[in-house]
Amino acid sequence: MCWRIWNLARQKKQLEGEQAQWKAKRRQEREKGRREAVADMSEDLSEGEKGDTVSEMSSLGESTRGRLPRISSVETMEAWVSQQRGKKLYIVLISLHGLIRGENMELGRDSDTGGQVKYVVELARALGSMPGVYRVDLLTRQVSSPEVDWSYGEPTEMLTPISTEGLMTEIGESSGAYIIRIPFGPREKYIPKEQLWPYIPEFVDGALNHIIQMSKVLGEQIGNGRPVWPVAIHGHYADAGDSAALLSGALNVPMLFTGHSLGRDKLEQLLRQGRLSKDEINSTYKIMRRIEAEELTLDASELVITSTRQEIDEQWRLYDGFDPILERKLRARIKRNVSCYGRFMPRMSVIPPGMEFHHIVPHEGDMDGETEGSGDGKAPDPAIWTEIMRFFSNPRKPMILALARPDPKKNLTTLVKAFGECRPLRELANLTLIMGNRDNIDEMSGTSSSLLLSILKMIDKYDLYGQVAYPKHHKQSDVPDIYRLAAKTKGVFINPAFIEPFGLTLIEAAAYGLPMVATKNGGPVDIHRVLDNGLLVDPHDQQAIADALLKLVADRQLWAKCRANGLKNIHLFSWPEHCKTYLSRIASCKPRQPRWLRSDDDDDENSETDSPSDSLRDFHDISLNLRFSLDGEKNDNKENADNTLDPEARKSKLENAVLSWSKGALKSTPKTWSSDKADQNSGAGKFPAIRRRRHIFVIAVDCDASSGLSGSVKKIFEAVEKEKAEGSIGFILASSFNISEVQSFLVSEGMNPTDFDAYICNSGGDLYYSSFHSEQNPFVVDLYYHSHIEYRWGGEGLRKTLVRWASSIIDSKGGNEDHIVVEDEDNSADYCYSFKVCKPGTVPPVKELRKVMRIQALRCHTVYCQNGSRINVIPVLASRSQALRYLYLRWGMDLSKLVVFVGESGDTDYEGLIGGLRKSVIMKGLCTNASSLLHGSRSYALSDVLPLDSPNVVQAAEECSSTEIRSLLEKLGVLKG
Repeated sequence: MCWRIWNLARQKKQLEGEQAQWKAKRRQEREKGRREAVADMSEDLSEGEKGDTVSEMSSLGESTRGRLPRISSVETMEAWVSQQRGKKLYIVLISLHGLIRGENMELGRDSDTGGQVKYVVELARALGSMPGVYRVDLLTRQVSSPEVDWSYGEPTEMLTPISTEGLMTEIGESSGAYIIRIPFGPREKYIPKEQLWPYIPEFVDGALNHIIQMSKVLGEQIGNGRPVWPVAIHGHYADAGDSAALLSGALNVPMLFTGHSLGRDKLEQLLRQGRLSKDEINSTYKIMRRIEAEELTLDASELVITSTRQEIDEQWRLYDGFDPILERKLRARIKRNVSCYGRFMPRMSVIPPGMEFHHIVPHEGDMDGETEGSGDGKAPDPAIWTEIMRFFSNPRKPMILALARPDPKKNLTTLVKAFGECRPLRELANLTLIMGNRDNIDEMSGTSSSLLLSILKMIDKYDLYGQVAYPKHHKQSDVPDIYRLAAKTKGVFINPAFIEPFGLTLIEAAAYGLPMVATKNGGPVDIHRVLDNGLLVDPHDQQAIADALLKLVADRQLWAKCRANGLKNIHLFSWPEHCKTYLSRIASCKPRQPRWLRSDDDDDENSETDSPSDSLRDFHDISLNLRFSLDGEKNDNKENADNTLDPEARKSKLENAVLSWSKGALKSTPKTWSSDKADQNSGAGKFPAIRRRRHIFVIAVDCDASSGLSGSVKKIFEAVEKEKAEGSIGFILASSFNISEVQSFLVSEGMNPTDFDAYICNSGGDLYYSSFHSEQNPFVVDLYYHSHIEYRWGGEGLRKTLVRWASSIIDSKGGNEDHIVVEDEDNSADYCYSFKVCKPGTVPPVKELRKVMRIQALRCHTVYCQNGSRINVIPVLASRSQALRYLYLRWGMDLSKLVVFVGESGDTDYEGLIGGLRKSVIMKGLCTNASSLLHGSRSYALSDVLPLDSPNVVQAAEECSSTEIRSLLEKLGVLKG
C-alpha cells in the first residue's frame, strides 16, 4: 500500500512538472512572437510617435481595468438609432447544441442544455424588441427524434416579444425574433455537442440558404427590392463560432463571438484535476478541435463579447490569436491612422448578460405566522414549494439554495461536505440542491450519475435527512418560485463552481432579493463589484464556504444590507441595457456585404479605406456582373439592365475590358487556343455557364497533374459523357495550381478550357471562368471574388513575415545549412503567397506555421499542398469549399446539386471539401501518401471531422472504372439508372 501511494505521488509530481514545462514553453513562444510583431510595427515610427502610442495604450488600459464598462445611456442609443437614417437591422445569432425553444426550456436536462440556451433565447427576444432592429434569427439544430419533444423538430418558432415600454419599431410581416431550426447531422438522433463537428458544413450550407432567402424577403419588405444582409452574425460557443466564421466569410458580413466557456481553460482545469490524460481528454471532449475552432473565431471576428474582464485577461490570453497588450497597441495605432503592417486583432468588449426584471416583485414577508396553502383567500403556494419542503423537518429555517446541473466543475460535493461538517450551519439553515431533471439515476450520463451518487452518500454519511432537499423534477417556469421560496425564508443563494464564466443565476437570485455566496474565480467578481450583495470565497476551501454561509444566515443585519444592495443595483444587468450596449458595439464594426450588390451610394458609406484592394473599384464595369448577358439575351434582372447599349455592344464592352485586365494578370501564361464554333454555339446562355447546369461536378483530387488527376478527370468525363454533351452537367476544377499550371495541364491532356465552367486556383485564392469568346485567353478572372475574400489579408506585411519564417527553417545536417522552405515568387499571386518545400519530410507541421502567424496577429489560411512540396498562404476565410459557397451566393448554383470528387486524402484543406449539402465521392487509392505526411501532425484526428456516415458521402473502390463511378452517382440520386 505504501509503495502504491508513493508511486501515485511520484506520477502526480511528474505530471505537474510536465504541465509546468508545457505552459512555460507556450508562454515563451507567445512572448517571442509578439516581441517580433511589436518590433515590426515600431520600425517605421519616429520617437515622438512611439511615445504618443504608448501613452494612448496606457489610457486605453486604465479605462477598462478593474471595473465593468459603463452601460450606454438611452440618449446615446437613441442618437445612434437616429443615425441609421431609417435603416432596419437584420441580426443572426447561432447556437447549435442542446435543446432550444422559447417556452418551458428544459434547462439542466443534460450538459448541453444549460445557461447558454436561456441566454441566447432571451438575447434574441430582447434584440427583436429594440428600436432599429427589424428581425432577429436564432439559428440552431432541428432535432426530430422520439427521445425529445416534438417542438424541437419544428422548423420555425416565433419568440413572443417582451415589454419594451414604447421602444418597439414598426411591426412588419417578418419582423420580430425567431428560432430557425436547420436540419443537419443524423436526422432522428439527438447527439451531444462533441459529436457535432463532422456535420458543421451541413449546417453552414443550410444556414447560408436560409439567410440568402430571408435577405431577399426582407429586401422586398423593407429594402426597396434590394437584399437586406445581416448587419452581424453572432456565434455562441466554439461550434457556433466555427459556423459563424464560415458564414461570415461566405457572405462577407461582420462576425461577433461569445465563448460562454473556452476550450483551453477547460483543458487546463481537467489536466489540473489529474483524472484524465491529454489524449483521454481529447478523445472524450474533442478538445483540440474545439480549440482550433476558437482560434478560427479570433481570426474571423470583428468583436468578441465577454461577460467579464477576467475572461479576457485570464482565459482569452491563453490563445495564440489574442494578446491584451498587443490588442491595445494595434487599437491605438488604428486610432492614430498608423500602419499595423497587416496585423489584426478582434476587439474585446465586456457586456454582462441581461435579465428581464419588470415582472419580478421581491417577496417582502417571511415564513413566520404563515401556513402552507392559506385559506384566507390568497392564492395557494406553488406546487414546487410543496415538492421542496417535504424534504425538511423544519421548513421555516433559512434556505441555502444551489441551482446547477450535476457536473464536477460545479463543485456541489464540496458544498454538501461544508454543510455536513458545520454543525452551527446545519442547526440554522436547510440546503436545497436543484440539479436538473431525472427519472432514474442509472439512466443519467456516467459523470452526472456518479456525482449524484456521491452527494447521496454524503447525505447519508452526515445524516442530513430532513435538512437537504434534492427534488427530481422541476420546470423552467418553477425557477422564479424557487428563488421566491429561498428569499421568503431569508435564505442565501450559492454558486461554489471552481470557475464560473459569468454567473447568470447570481443576477437572477439578486433580482428576487437573495444575497449570494459565490466563487472568486471568474464572473462573480465583476457581478459582486456592481451589486455588492454578498461574499466571495475560494471554491477549494470548504471551511471558507461554510463560514460565509453561516455569516449571512446568522447576521440578519448583514443579510438585509446585501439584499438591499442587490435590489438597488440590479437594473444595470437588464436586457434593455445589455442590448443598447450591444447595438452600439455593432455600430462600431465596419459594415461589409457582397461587393457586386452595392449601389454607388453604398460605396461611399461602406468604404474600407484600409483595404489593400480599393483599386478594384476601378474595375466595376469590367468585372463579371449580372448586369450583362454575354449571349445577347435580355437579362431578367430589370434593376441591372443597361438600355443604352445593344446586346452585342454590351457583350463586347464587358469582355474586352475583362480580357484587357486578365492579359496583365496572366502575363506569364503562354498563348492558348480558341474554342471551335460548335463549342461556342453550345455555350449559348447566360454567363457563366454554371448558371444553367442541372448538376456541377467539382474535381478536387489532389494528385500530381501528370498521374492521378489526369486519369480521374478522364474517368469522370467518361462516366457522364452523355450528360456532358447535352450540357446538363458542368465541371469545376478545384486545385492548388495557379492558372498557368492549370493551362499547362489542359494542354498536356489535350483538353479545352471550356471543358470546365470554372477553375478554383491557388487553393481558393483565385477564381476563373472559361470563356467562349476569346481567341487569345480563355480564362476570365472574377475580380469581385478577390474583394470578397480580402478581409484581414495582411498583404506585404504578411509576405515579409512569411519570408523570414521560411529563411529560419534550415536543415543543418552534414555541416551544411540548407534552406528547407523558399519563396516561390513565380507561382505567387496577389491573394496567394506560395513557397517551395525542398525537403517535405522535414518541414514543420501546418499547425506550427498557423500558430506562428496567429501569435504575431497575422490572419491567414495556410495550406500544405501537392503532397507537401508547396505551401500556399491565402486569406483567412478563403478556401476551395468557401469558393463553392461564393459561387452559390453569386450565381445561384444549388449546393445540393454539387458532387465533389476527392481522393482518399489530400491537401490540408481536404476536410472542408467533404460534407455539407453537396455530395462527395471519395476515390480510394488516390492521394494516400498525403495522409501521413500532411495530416499526421494535426492537433486533432480527421475522423473527428469527416462525416463518413452521411448518406451524401460514398467511396469508390481502388482503380474503379467509369461504369462504377456512374453507378455511385446513381446511388447518390444524381443520375437516373
